[in-house]
Amino acid sequence: RDDDDINDVASMAGVNLNEESARIMATNSDLVGAQMQSCKDEPFLAAVPLHKRILETAKKLGITDVPAEVVTFISHATQSRLRTVIEKVTVITQHRMESYKDDEWYEQATDVRSQLKFFEQLERLEKQRKDEQEREILLKAAKSRSRQEDPEQARLKQKAKEMQQQELAQMRQRDANLTALAAIGPRKKRKLDASGLLTIGGEGVGLCGGSQAGLGTGSPRQYPRQKITRVNLRDFIFYMEQEREMSHSLLLYRALLK
Repeated sequence: RDDDDINDVASMAGVNLNEESARIMATNSDLVGAQMQSCKDEPFLAAVPLHKRILETAKKLGITDVPAEVVTFISHATQSRLRTVIEKVTVITQHRMESYKDDEWYEQATDVRSQLKFFEQLERLEKQRKDEQEREILLKAAKSRSRQEDPEQARLKQKAKEMQQQELAQMRQRDANLTALAAIGPRKKRKLDASGLLTIGGEGVGLCGGSQAGLGTGSPRQYPRQKITRVNLRDFIFYMEQEREMSHSLLLYRALLK
């Protein structure tokens, strides 16, 4: 009676149970009668060198036999540990590379780069002022015509002469560069038209690589550029400082000394 009630409800809803069952069997036909089995367990590290290394460590503790399951377990543990380290260091690197300049919820408090540029400009002006003072002293020493000259005066005159020769060589080099640029003429910019051809001096050069390179009107292929996350030593040091088991390790101290 319950089955009749179900069939009546399905019929009232316009559903044919036989057709639905046949459709489900047809959709999952590749799974019906299939036998599933686990894949072969492949270790992450080379088994022979790892087993040898484990035996060398175990002999120091009085253990003479290490089964193969231990080698496989340590290999998988190493893989899992390495994956965890790479994931955490990648997150640290992405946070370092993230920029908040255009974020409306952040405002800039300090600008260290502008401060460093300001100090560099001050040092440049101070160096220029000292060079001008030294130049004036050398020029005065070169213009002096005293009959009795001490060795210091002779050294200043020689240095002034070398400075004048260096300035003259720089002026000649600058004039030669300007003459060469004037002879070459204005540089023509490369134009990229709508058909994907690079125009150089009125000639079209195709952008397609491989055997299809050359002239043509085909649409250029646009390959997606893969984003690369570059981890540096500073990111890895920050990661080791945050980890409890590595915050006082010898590896961290060695990394800090580099």
